[in-house]
Amino acid sequence: MLRLIVENNDIINPIDPDKVAQNPGLLPYAHNLSSGVIRPEDMGKVKSYALQAMEQQTDMQLKQIQEQIQLLYNQAQEIKSRTDISVWIYQADMGFDPIVGHTYHLYEKEDGRHFLSMVSPSEWGRSKKFRRFVATVKLLADHTWDILKKGEEPQE
Repeated sequence: MLRLIVENNDIINPIDPDKVAQNPGLLPYAHNLSSGVIRPEDMGKVKSYALQAMEQQTDMQLKQIQEQIQLLYNQAQEIKSRTDISVWIYQADMGFDPIVGHTYHLYEKEDGRHFLSMVSPSEWGRSKKFRRFVATVKLLADHTWDILKKGEEPQE
């Protein structure tokens, strides 16, 4: 048991002041037997986990960007295809005035020219007058064409 020494109404602590902590709760180690165990962190392990988490997160974000790029590429290809077919339609032979909202069929002749018809590929029978069926299209109100069905790809 520790006894304090009293001299002239002053209390003298017999413990060396260099061995007494002013704020023991702030020490980086346990200051008595009943204190909790304090172990230093393995910073290599902490950094490794953080690096792993960061790589996983960036991989996920890069995958999302890649999917968005693929979607944009597919949309661009679809617009290009639609533009090509629209150009072919407006350069094609047609013996009628197309009506908005109606469905038509674009064909390629043996000589490479195109023609627009109201007759579908299944309705031609044996009297087929074309080399290949290009597309089934519908005229929209803004005079662009909606591609309902694509036909055979050109043989090169």
